[in-house]
Amino acid sequence: MDNNEGNPDPDSSPGARDSGAPSIQFRKPRPDDGIAVHELIARCPPLDPNSRYCNLLQCSHFADTSILAVAEDGGTLGFISGYRVPARPDTLFVWQVAVDAAARGLGLGSRLLLGLLGRPELAEIRFLETTIGPDNRASWALFERLARGLSAEIETTTLFESQRHFDGVHADEILLRIGPFSAPAAS
Repeated sequence: MDNNEGNPDPDSSPGARDSGAPSIQFRKPRPDDGIAVHELIARCPPLDPNSRYCNLLQCSHFADTSILAVAEDGGTLGFISGYRVPARPDTLFVWQVAVDAAARGLGLGSRLLLGLLGRPELAEIRFLETTIGPDNRASWALFERLARGLSAEIETTTLFESQRHFDGVHADEILLRIGPFSAPAAS
């Protein structure tokens, strides 16, 4: 069965048209999405902004491990950037999760994560890692919900310390490691 059946975009994730929100399409980002991704992240504090060049690389070199949510009118509603940890190819590191204010409270972050993990090319992923600041309650809730949904454990450690790694100008970055888990079924 073709997972993209009925979907005009061959780079879209399985289940790209969500029956609960038919006006949102989930797909791999493309270089032409770089500016929109950059602007979305700028609208999503407390996310750290990246350079436009970094966002272009995320939308090209890391497209297979990133996902974009696009409204029917073409507006960018959400974006997750990620990559496989080089020494541990069964681990996906989620760099950033950005959801536009207009789409918050709709479960879009969870749908993006599950859409990403449901891709056939990521079927061997058994662990997900991310870092979160201690006060980012929305991100903590998102990843705790994901772990529960995957029936997976969460381990936490401090990856980067405020004073040691950020000279005190940034909060600690806490590493969350979720897993092991089986790939979620493609929706």
